[in-house]
Amino acid sequence: MRYNRTDMENEKESIVPSEAGVAEGAGNGGAAATAAAPGVAASEELSATIEKLRAEKDALTDRLLRKQAELENLRKRTQREKEEFLQHATTDLIRALLPTLDGFHRALGHRDPNVPDQFYQGLELIQKELLDVLMRAGLTPLETIGSDFDPHLHQAVETVEAGEHRDQEIVEELQRGYKLKQRLLRPAIVKVAVAPSRAGGSGE
Repeated sequence: MRYNRTDMENEKESIVPSEAGVAEGAGNGGAAATAAAPGVAASEELSATIEKLRAEKDALTDRLLRKQAELENLRKRTQREKEEFLQHATTDLIRALLPTLDGFHRALGHRDPNVPDQFYQGLELIQKELLDVLMRAGLTPLETIGSDFDPHLHQAVETVEAGEHRDQEIVEELQRGYKLKQRLLRPAIVKVAVAPSRAGGSGE
């Protein structure tokens, strides 16, 4: 079989790619690279948006926590002021009633034998009811007679030398003292025993 010149040229053209095909392939690769660039930019923009939203969320959360703390502090302060106001009002009311208790105490401590016992029994009942109401509000009478003198609770207006009593022992209560919810409302006015004077012995 013999080839002529024309057949050989045709076969060569079929093996070597045409310049048009090469150019077309190059064109397709450039288009793909160009198409990939907008995708990267969009991803970076999305990441930036997410970070911005996260920062805004953290800022809003912080503001919310601060506002909640301020509201809780305001609630506590309001409750404390309310309690202090009620305590002050209660203290003033109870202090105003103490002279009435003193009157009952003096009347029951100095009984007139000419007055019927029923009268004093009525006084005792009224005194007890009034004292019970005040004690439920936090009032507590101070211990005095037989206790040791305490300058934080008692006010001594007189001292007596009494060998049968301890030194600084309270021997008489002149006016009852009270505490209101563990705080001193009024000191007790008392007489206090002191040890016999040793002035004569010290001069020897």
